[in-house]
Amino acid sequence: MKYDYDELLERACSQMPSVSTKQERLELPRIYITTVGIRTIISNFKEISDMLDRDPQHILKFLSREMATAATFHNGRAIFQGKFKRDSFQRLLQRYLQTHVICPVCKRPDTKIVKEKRLHFLECNACGARSSVKQI
Repeated sequence: MKYDYDELLERACSQMPSVSTKQERLELPRIYITTVGIRTIISNFKEISDMLDRDPQHILKFLSREMATAATFHNGRAIFQGKFKRDSFQRLLQRYLQTHVICPVCKRPDTKIVKEKRLHFLECNACGARSSVKQI
């Protein structure tokens, strides 16, 4: 059998799955904030952590360190000491997303954080890349 290169290339391209480089499947939900006295409460914090596939305590620790305030997690809500605006939480969650969720190699959110001895690594389930992550 003799094959033409162009025919083989077209056949191979038609059998390849389409690759999407969009990140629309990982859009953060709207953050619902209420301010009671000197406390700021994120009422859908559990939903946000489930969307990012991360432990809520890990995200809470990151946010409380970045905002330099005390925070607790109770009944799916995050409670912060102090008055904060929604855009500051949105900005910090985007930074958390870039550093602790999205793979730096393939830019996909299919990752998990693995701890080996004292080091933390971001392992990508899509491309298999491993990169070190700054400990919180």
